Amino acid sequence: MHYKIQLYIFLFLRFSPFEELWFPLNLHTFPSLSLSLFSFIHTHKNRQQRSMSNSKVPERLTLESVRKSLITQEDTIIFSLIERAKHPLNSRLYNPSWNVIPGFSGTVFEYFVKETETIQSKVGRYESPKEHPFFPENISKPVFPPCYHPSVLHPAAKSININKDIWDVYINKLLPQFSAEGDDGNYATTATCDLQCLQALSRRIHYGMFVAEVKFIDAPQDYSPAIHAQDRDALMKLLTFESVEEMVKKRVEKKTMLFAQDVSIHNDSNKEKTKIDPCAVSKLYADWIMPLTKHVQVEYLLRRLY
Repeated sequence: MHYKIQLYIFLFLRFSPFEELWFPLNLHTFPSLSLSLFSFIHTHKNRQQRSMSNSKVPERLTLESVRKSLITQEDTIIFSLIERAKHPLNSRLYNPSWNVIPGFSGTVFEYFVKETETIQSKVGRYESPKEHPFFPENISKPVFPPCYHPSVLHPAAKSININKDIWDVYINKLLPQFSAEGDDGNYATTATCDLQCLQALSRRIHYGMFVAEVKFIDAPQDYSPAIHAQDRDALMKLLTFESVEEMVKKRVEKKTMLFAQDVSIHNDSNKEKTKIDPCAVSKLYADWIMPLTKHVQVEYLLRRLY
């Protein structure tokens, strides 16, 4: 048997469900395999074990890691809005009177989200502290093996979910700004884009708990008095940095101008034309995303010491 074939069979047996068979087989069936191969295999296995062990070391939040995540999430939100803008409003999706699903009394979009979240919960999406369902009463226990998530937040974080507010703002305030009036009949694709937008917004807004945690860790002496007094206004004042908010608004506007532009290799006549309005994205952050994020931060900090 050729050496490479021996090697492939050896590796298959070594890492297959029939691992208990590998030891006698590799000694007697494949005598041409050298000791270096055994050394490589065992070294690889030890590295895997060390990697799995190290992955369970709790991660320490830093201001830099939180900032990087927030900037990355800006990209996700902008691209999600660009995808949604490809379709008209398709208002039937959100109209309770359009009752086309037997035995279901809500809107078609509600049905779509509930069914999708049920499936996603089974594969463990909502085991992550960064993900929050819009219909928590509908989620199921995961059937996949659990994925380790570092415990960096206070346990009270599990009680915070403002997705009802995010849903209301998205359906009633944001959609009319980012989608044109009309109905193209592509309801499934539209609903998929809507859910991607909602999940991206929810993730960004609830990430405020991570922001609040890192701020509290860095300066507990500043936040503790307001927490003990349960003073929402004092906490909101501590969390508000107008210069940072202005920088975020300018950054997302500039990003949108770049990401949403119509690109032509022939001329620059469409340089100023964008698929979505950069000013609308900046206003979205100013009026909704940042205020709701700070609301989440306050709710988290009020529970942080209890």
